[in-house]
Amino acid sequence: MTDQWDAGRLDSDLEGVGFDTLAVRAGQHRTPEAEHSEALFLTSSYVFRTAADAAGRFAGQTPGNVYSRYTNPTVRAFETRLAAMEGAEQAVATSTGMSALLAVVMSLCSAGDHVLVSQSVFGSTISLFEKYFKRFGLQVDYVPLADLAGWKGGLKANTKLLIVESPSNPLAELVDIRALADIAHEGGAMLVVDNCFSTPALQQPLKLGADIVFHSATKFIDGQGRCMGGAVAGRAEQMNEVVGFLRTAGPTLSPFNAWVFTKGLETLKLRMRAHCESAQALAEWLEHQDGVQKVHYAGLPSHPQHELAKRQMSGFGAVVSFEVEGGQEGAWRFIDATRVISITTNLGDSKTTIAHPATTSHGRLTPQEREAAGIRDSLIRVAVGLEDVADLQADLARGLAAL
Repeated sequence: MTDQWDAGRLDSDLEGVGFDTLAVRAGQHRTPEAEHSEALFLTSSYVFRTAADAAGRFAGQTPGNVYSRYTNPTVRAFETRLAAMEGAEQAVATSTGMSALLAVVMSLCSAGDHVLVSQSVFGSTISLFEKYFKRFGLQVDYVPLADLAGWKGGLKANTKLLIVESPSNPLAELVDIRALADIAHEGGAMLVVDNCFSTPALQQPLKLGADIVFHSATKFIDGQGRCMGGAVAGRAEQMNEVVGFLRTAGPTLSPFNAWVFTKGLETLKLRMRAHCESAQALAEWLEHQDGVQKVHYAGLPSHPQHELAKRQMSGFGAVVSFEVEGGQEGAWRFIDATRVISITTNLGDSKTTIAHPATTSHGRLTPQEREAAGIRDSLIRVAVGLEDVADLQADLARGLAAL
């Protein structure tokens, strides 16, 4: 049995296979019972053969499981499969998407280091940096996502990480990942990409030069809104540092959630294809509706980075955001008039969701921070699920009628 934290390597008979095969087969570990589906190891600890065996495992000198906070076969299967799909040497699972980001920063940065963060990130990401990381001496500056000159100009001698979300939540802004990776490396820093919205089915930032990707597996990797979790993937050298933090601090993924996510990866590409098709249809329809002032979706030719999206993504994603007449009042009337779509802030679900970012996901930001991120009171975010697109269009038409 291999140690969990050697998780990036594949069995030799899977080397060179396609993405779809990796999504179904990578990381599978069969017990002597030879089960076909991945086994679920619901155990907190493991029995050692001898006292010497226990000492060897705890010291890392003997391969094998130690304690499920940091070694579990089910979690290892998820990590190995995701690493293969991202093209990473190793992946490490975490309890949530936010704990994935926490683990990256805590394991790779020290007091006095400088981090550049995109202005267009999840609201809690900004809160984490502003309210907590800065307390411990981390220097943080923010840069408009697509402004390559701004990123280059923001670098300092002590810059350790550049952190972006591309496409961004909720405006579907993008950055040229390959160009930004070059800027980061020229400055001696690492590029960290939140790949939650695209998933490796649509985009593989590591192959574009990024050093680390992280996920909220709660979203599209699960795909049905069942479990919370996260993951970090990259080179083994950096992932070993992440493992050290998680082993000590403990925000690791439960075996049950890992099992759910592993099964979710098997259908990820199929689901993302369906999400993208429906999102594209709804975005095109919304662009021509009275009451809609602007639609934000990278699949539209009107999107300022449409050509970039075509170059670095194989699909445009499931999230469509749009601005309506009437400010917050109009946006709330629109949302309240829907009947099929779920009013909730989660996304990546088979069920379509609708939210008002300014008062939910980005509600803890100051008005100035929301303005910098482009989160207006009139903005509505729809994360398109797997329902019949005609039914979704009819439901959005109810919202338009309420305007």
